[in-house]
Amino acid sequence: MIDPAEVLRRLEGRGLTWPAAPVPPGHYVAAFVHGDVAETAGHLPFTGDVVAVTGRLGDGIDLAAAVRAAEIATVNALSSLADTIGGLERIVRIVRLRGYVVATPDFGQHHLVTNGASDLLGDLFGDAGAGHVRASVGITSLPFDAPVEIELSAVIRP
Repeated sequence: MIDPAEVLRRLEGRGLTWPAAPVPPGHYVAAFVHGDVAETAGHLPFTGDVVAVTGRLGDGIDLAAAVRAAEIATVNALSSLADTIGGLERIVRIVRLRGYVVATPDFGQHHLVTNGASDLLGDLFGDAGAGHVRASVGITSLPFDAPVEIELSAVIRP
């Protein structure tokens, strides 16, 4: 079972903080539940009202900054997920991570950016976070000039 206090301690150890669940900037919900599966919408690397990292890989930001952006976006998605399901302790397993990475056509390390999100989930939840399937997709742009967007799917307990 996931211990929310331990998750917060591990976040702090990585220099990350738990945000309030973000309010979607469009006409959609941040997360929803269907049966024993919860899905999040895409989450950007917002810290408060500001995108923490902007630009695209291969032109303006480096891999380390993009990995950090993926971590921040993942924490935002987790916050929306926890808010929607009533707490982190209801998560049984993260089953899918989708990462969208803004990059130049010649950039080929999208998977390394998304590794930031995967590694964070493994660190926070152990096997329940590390054993997910994943997509890492290169795209040309995202809202607010964000370099990465993260979506999560999780199996939850009743």
